[in-house]
Amino acid sequence: METGGPLRVGVIGAAGWLGGAIADAILDAGIVEPQNLSLSYRSERPDRFNRSFWTSDNQALADRSDVIVLSVRPADWLSLNVVAEGKLVISVMAGIRLSALVEHHRTDRVVRTLPNAAAEVRKSYTPWVAAAGLQNDDRDIIRAIFDACGSQDEVHSEAEIDYLTGLTGSGPAFPALLAEAMMADAVSQGLAPEIAKRAVNTLITGAGRLLEQREDCPTDIVQTFLDYRGTTAAAIEEMRAAGFDTAVSRGLRAAFRKSVRMGEAS
Repeated sequence: METGGPLRVGVIGAAGWLGGAIADAILDAGIVEPQNLSLSYRSERPDRFNRSFWTSDNQALADRSDVIVLSVRPADWLSLNVVAEGKLVISVMAGIRLSALVEHHRTDRVVRTLPNAAAEVRKSYTPWVAAAGLQNDDRDIIRAIFDACGSQDEVHSEAEIDYLTGLTGSGPAFPALLAEAMMADAVSQGLAPEIAKRAVNTLITGAGRLLEQREDCPTDIVQTFLDYRGTTAAAIEEMRAAGFDTAVSRGLRAAFRKSVRMGEAS
């Protein structure tokens, strides 16, 4: 990764969950030295990253950075008056279009990315799409940053990013939704809440680790259980009959539509 000198990175919104996770990941991976990392906050400075530069002035952060990560709520972005003047800008905001980012920040070196909250434990999946002005060295920087957060892929269109907003951008929300439903049923059947929580959390995390280690296709795993014709097959068939697959599809399509509407509003 050639940068012509020490890389200087700024994270706007580093006081937030995702911004702080990205800052921590790139420091831990050695992508940037603490003294070359600039971080901004809106109301209260966090007591962390004390060797880095903290500021509430986002333009001051941009002026001292080669790479600027925008980690703010999409609803707050229009009021973020930061001029990047040809620098590399990485947005982690859902919905905001490349063309809007290019115009607003006055640079054509712009990337839309979609990490999720699992960046905190270095397990985020991050798809990204680049504006036409991106340089080859920029791609090396982007891959390094988001490999430090988990894994990443460059995709070919903003439509793919909009779809992935729902599929992967939601991070642990969907497994947590499944876990919540399973816990509620377990408690309704008389299990103590602490036992239900431990049983379900261990199930979800264990399944994730198994998928990661085996790299099997989820379809193959489901079919294996169906072929066994045991209790798991009975549960899968009843869940599907109740509309499980349809509910998931409808949820992902709703997230896709929301992402498109957010982009149109910007």
